[in-house]
Amino acid sequence: MLAAGTGAGAVNAVVGSGTLITFPVLLAAGLPPVTATVSNGLGLVPGSITAVLGYREELRGQRQRVLLLGVGAVLGGLAGAVLLLTLPASALERIVPVLVGLALVLVACQPWIAKRVRRRREAGGTVRRARGPLLFTGLTLAGVYGGYFSAAQGILYVSLMGMLLDETLQRLNAVKNVPAAVVNTVAAVLFLIFAHFDWTAVLLIAGGSALGGLIGARTGRRFSPAVLRTLIVSVGTVALVHLVLR
Repeated sequence: MLAAGTGAGAVNAVVGSGTLITFPVLLAAGLPPVTATVSNGLGLVPGSITAVLGYREELRGQRQRVLLLGVGAVLGGLAGAVLLLTLPASALERIVPVLVGLALVLVACQPWIAKRVRRRREAGGTVRRARGPLLFTGLTLAGVYGGYFSAAQGILYVSLMGMLLDETLQRLNAVKNVPAAVVNTVAAVLFLIFAHFDWTAVLLIAGGSALGGLIGARTGRRFSPAVLRTLIVSVGTVALVHLVLR
């Protein structure tokens, strides 16, 4: 569990989908699915926080954006956690693979989308004036998914921001760690009060994810946009296959 937490923290900092490492380990240890999901969500909170600290240089100048998206993450994370505690596990399983698949397409097409936006701007055209509300709404809904089942939520964040913002992929990747941390923390508070979890699993994954978040941030900051995009799409494809077969 400690090793899985370290790997998940590193993957979440760079890409997202670290839950695909820890969740099967928790199930193999004998935890019921909902208990495993809750314990996993609690354990990954420290890794989300250390990932934000590791990417603090890329976050400079994005304070207003981060604060706005943080509000949406609070609302989405709270709603997703409530859904996890109240709805049957099958309720969102059909839509989750669709969301992840769409996110992968958007990440892969992000250079083309950014180029189209840049051309319109240079030609004097108007770039989506509603992109602020669109981004807030999209990331809030992605936060609902993250609070419900955290795997690949980072990929959803990056794809939405890549489509609606004119920023480098590294800066977008840095921002995505903030709503992920907020969603995980909000869900964790709710889980601590209302859900059943395994303290041993939580502590082991928490210790590993805190270390992994720092390692992942330090490593991921060195990747070129092409390498980072390839990594996101590759890991996301594995996540999609896992979700479909699950």
